[in-house]
Amino acid sequence: MEQKYTGIDCRHFINGAYVDSISKETFDNTNPATKEKLGTVANGSEADVKLAIAAAKKASKGEWRTMPLRERSQIIRKIGDLILERLDELAMLETLDTGKPLSLSRSLDIPRAAYNFHFFADYMTTIGQESYQQDDVALHYAVRKPVGVVGLINPWNLPLLLMTWKLAPALAAGNAVVMKPSEVTPMTATIMAEICEQAGVPKGVVNLVHGFGEAGAALSASEDVDAIAFTGETITGTAIMKASAPSLKKLSFELGGKNPNVIFESADIDDAVETSIRSSFLNQGEVCLCGSRVYVQKGVYDEFVEKLVERTKGLKVGDPLVEGTFVGSVVSEEHYNKVLSYLDIAREDKGTFLTGGKKAEGLPGYFIEPTIITGLDRSSRCVKEEIFGPVITILPFDTEEEVLEQVNDTTYGLAATIWTQDLKQAHRFASQIEAGIIWVNTWFLRDLRTPFGGMKHSGIGREGGAHSFDFYTELSNVTIKL
Repeated sequence: MEQKYTGIDCRHFINGAYVDSISKETFDNTNPATKEKLGTVANGSEADVKLAIAAAKKASKGEWRTMPLRERSQIIRKIGDLILERLDELAMLETLDTGKPLSLSRSLDIPRAAYNFHFFADYMTTIGQESYQQDDVALHYAVRKPVGVVGLINPWNLPLLLMTWKLAPALAAGNAVVMKPSEVTPMTATIMAEICEQAGVPKGVVNLVHGFGEAGAALSASEDVDAIAFTGETITGTAIMKASAPSLKKLSFELGGKNPNVIFESADIDDAVETSIRSSFLNQGEVCLCGSRVYVQKGVYDEFVEKLVERTKGLKVGDPLVEGTFVGSVVSEEHYNKVLSYLDIAREDKGTFLTGGKKAEGLPGYFIEPTIITGLDRSSRCVKEEIFGPVITILPFDTEEEVLEQVNDTTYGLAATIWTQDLKQAHRFASQIEAGIIWVNTWFLRDLRTPFGGMKHSGIGREGGAHSFDFYTELSNVTIKL
């Protein structure tokens, strides 16, 4: 398909058809790299959400729930195939919406979205249930049943990847869904609804409502929604939890992170630098898993910082559609101003800017230079709070005990990275970190069978493999008297 450099108008998808909002209200969708209008988006209200939930509730009791497992698996796989068939189109829309480099959308976001469906298409046919024989008295066995209607509320940083990370297992388990994408990145979710229909998902099983907080709040509060899966800011997660409490629905949250990246003296410094470039500035630092708190043992501090600064200064900041661009624009004017405000805080706290520290000049959109800050106290807000932009802080340390205390001195607990060639140290240190996923000598390496999620303010529950099915299904125990 020929690449198009324009966006699409985004409408809701309810009960198998694209529809306008009941109010007919729309809002503009803007390209953050150019500030140009991409199209209009239907502004969903509580009334639109209720229509989508009603369609999902009816469909949740229909053929999708009872469809033979192999047949449902084939449809799930077909969704992944169709995503790959439209890779160029989806990658372009993702880049236009987010400002990220097109090369990243093509190599990461869209292929991984397809793989999410391919993985769960296979995994759903292999998962078993427990059974126990109680001597000659009884046989007990468990049966998995779909939860019912699932609300999927997703962020703007990896829109299609993170949407499909929830949509694929939710559908694989036999549920019906109502998707609520971020209002600033609505385009690939809109196409996703069409792809599901083309793959053979029955009418009403997949629904989509665009909009702002009102739509998300209505989804969270509804008595007819049985579960909410959310990825996004911790503050929003607490609001969803409050709205969901009266109905006692199931919740799965992947929330914020302020993740440590720890470089010990035994580390392969060149490898640590090269990977830290990615874990610091990939996707403009707009990744929940980014290692934005860097701790370097004093024996290698100067070498690591010098090499990291040199590599960072060589990163190309610019037009996301131009080959070789590593850092595109951040996602919106609101987020741009937020990130810049943290740079002001760092100056007030007497931080030293080794790179960046300002907007990128000569570009029309919301571009910020990749920024490395040293000299901050561990109590600085830039060290403690999630900035979610191309900004990292580096602090030196002497001992393993000292840095462990700093690593865990946070309200977050999503991810951590350790760089060491001392195997005993790697196991010892990893076992003491309060985080849901810990990488040793790597970053962003995932096996979708493994548990993924955060501790403390970084989330509730785990996703991946059997852990996803534990959330998207309910277990019933059947006892047969012998």
